[in-house]
Amino acid sequence: MPATRLDEIDRKILAELQADGRMTNVELAKRVGISAPPCLRRVRTLEEQGYIRGYHADVDARELGFEVQVFASVGLQSQAESDLSAFEARCNEWPLVRECHMLNGEVDFILKCVAPDLSTFQRFLTEELTAADNVASVKTSLVIRGAKDEPGVPFDVLEDRLSHSA
Repeated sequence: MPATRLDEIDRKILAELQADGRMTNVELAKRVGISAPPCLRRVRTLEEQGYIRGYHADVDARELGFEVQVFASVGLQSQAESDLSAFEARCNEWPLVRECHMLNGEVDFILKCVAPDLSTFQRFLTEELTAADNVASVKTSLVIRGAKDEPGVPFDVLEDRLSHSA
């Protein structure tokens, strides 16, 4: 398990930053129980090692006028690695696609899309997504409302697992 390379303080730093990435290093150090200079060194190391991929504002899409959220299940004609990679690359070019995940099972990919209105999404669906090379099928589900949108990982579950494996 990769998390075993991290000590308890590193995991506390990650949990605190996941909850509030804007806190100062001094506040972070206080919360995890170490002084500021070693805390900053640890944060920099966690960034360099890829545990921290970035810092982002959690913006409200609806407040910004993106009223439509859709999950699209995409089936491809070919699952050759080159075709899968080509589809992923294409998804990275589409601004309305906010997440792209390859799945096993009945569909090859699930996409999370946002759009300002239904006609914008429909245009994307018909002119770009379904028209893309290698796309065999697309099934969409319009989000009515979201009940939970929790970023990151559940650190309490990780800590519980680590305490039981020790």
